[in-house]
Amino acid sequence: MNDTFAPNLEEYEIIKKIAASSNDGPVLMININKYSPEAGFPNGEPYSEWMKVLATLVDQVGAKLLWKVPVLGQPVGLQAADEILGAWYPSHKSFLSLRDQPASEESFRLRNLCVLEAVVHRCPENIIPKG
Repeated sequence: MNDTFAPNLEEYEIIKKIAASSNDGPVLMININKYSPEAGFPNGEPYSEWMKVLATLVDQVGAKLLWKVPVLGQPVGLQAADEILGAWYPSHKSFLSLRDQPASEESFRLRNLCVLEAVVHRCPENIIPKG
């Protein structure tokens, strides 16, 4: 699978240690995405298809897309963003298992087509509103 998004290896090691421990638990991943013109965000076919496949993929690991919000502007900072997504995972282990799921290849293919830049933040799940 061709994946152009380089992981933060130090952070992945932390996630792997948590996933292998008895302290693994739910986690909220905040995704900040900048889309390519080809994605057609927010109503284009590639973006819409990716959102369908992504929903299937997170469901396959017992996770949920809690919300997604468009970015209207950026009064401070320089990070390019079109949309912010909140994805809840029942464990760090489930997050790591994304690549092993049936919908993984298609989801990552569409992501590579749609997303120019992505930043993902790992957050505690118990302090973020889910509704």
